[in-house]
Parts: sequence; structure tokens; C-alpha cells
Amino acid sequence: MSGGRLTILIADDHPVYRQGLERAISERGDLELVGSTADGRQALERIRELEPDVAVVDVRMPGLDGLKIVGAAHRDGLRTRVLLLTGYEDSEVAYKALADGAAGYVSKASDHAELCESIVAAANGETVIAPQLAAGIATEIQLREAAGRPALTAREGEVLSLLAEGRTAARIGAELHLSEATVKTHLHNLYDKLGVCDRAAAVATAMRWGLLE
Repeated sequence: MSGGRLTILIADDHPVYRQGLERAISERGDLELVGSTADGRQALERIRELEPDVAVVDVRMPGLDGLKIVGAAHRDGLRTRVLLLTGYEDSEVAYKALADGAAGYVSKASDHAELCESIVAAANGETVIAPQLAAGIATEIQLREAAGRPALTAREGEVLSLLAEGRTAARIGAELHLSEATVKTHLHNLYDKLGVCDRAAAVATAMRWGLLE
């Protein structure tokens, strides 16, 4: 921050868009433009040199793309918050960007006033996601969670449900017409799939994964 104003660096290889954003930032009393570049490698160098409060970086940049800049800034422990710009609605890239430490992922379709507010929000520690990208990112998260969710057999699902109701192995066996030894085998398999070692952890993990109603 310089004299009470947030310091901003812009990195975008589209000159018309970059210049328009430069003007919008320069017109704000709370923002100070400290650098502007059209090259990804130079952007990272300037971030390291100037340590602006926020770097507004296009995802697709020559030299070094926005995702790699986010990764490098995060890895180096730089204080600069990197806000990524995109002209494409790619939820997979957006998910990766946020997972790697981006301060936000916003659309170039946003008007300059809205983008400036996103810059301020990012500087204040918020994670900024453009409304038009939010649904796609939410879907991406759901898909990734589903991909990591353990697959249970029908019988394991029945055992798990009864386990959650507090049934003992003997009682589960009686209700499902199975021997206690068979139930214990199912429990062992369940614990292994869920990565846990006891009943309470199995139920808690299953609830977190949405495996229990």
C-alpha cells in the first residue's frame, strides 16, 4: 500500500483491454497503478520486485501463463494477491487457479468498475469469483469430490447405514441374516475404503462424503 492507496500491477497481452483497465485504475483515488506489462515472465519479475498489493493477470499470457505466475507467487511466499482474468469460461482452469492460491478468477466481460471492486476485495483477503463463473466452479468441485468418493457395494452400504444407527456387529448380522464374522469382514472393508479405524470415524467420514442420508 502506498500513501493509503492499494498498489496494482496489470499483466495482459491485449493492449486495448490493458490500456482501458489502466485508465480505470488511474481514475480511482484508492488505487495506484505501479506497473503494466504484456509478458508473463516480466510480470513475475515485477511482482517480485515491486510486491504490489494485487497483480491482475490474464490467464493466457506469453512467456509464462497466469496459473504458473500464481504457483510461483504462492511458492515464493510473496504477499501479492494474484487476481486472474479470463475471456473464457473454463471451470477446470478456474478450480485449479483457486486451488493453487489465486485471489480470484474474474471474467473480462466484467465492466471496469466491477473489476476495480474485485481488486479491492482481493486486497482485503477475499476470494473473488465472477458470478458468471461461479456455477461452473461449483460443478467442478462436485465432480472432483465425486471422483474421490469411495465406491461401496450394496451390502457395505447396508452395513454402514445400520452402523450409523448404533447397531453392533452381532445385531447387524441378525438384521441382514449374516454371520457376525461376515459383518466384521464388511466392516473391515468399509474402514479400509474410508481410511478410518473405528466406528465413529467411519460414520463421520461417510456423512462428509454424502454416503449416508
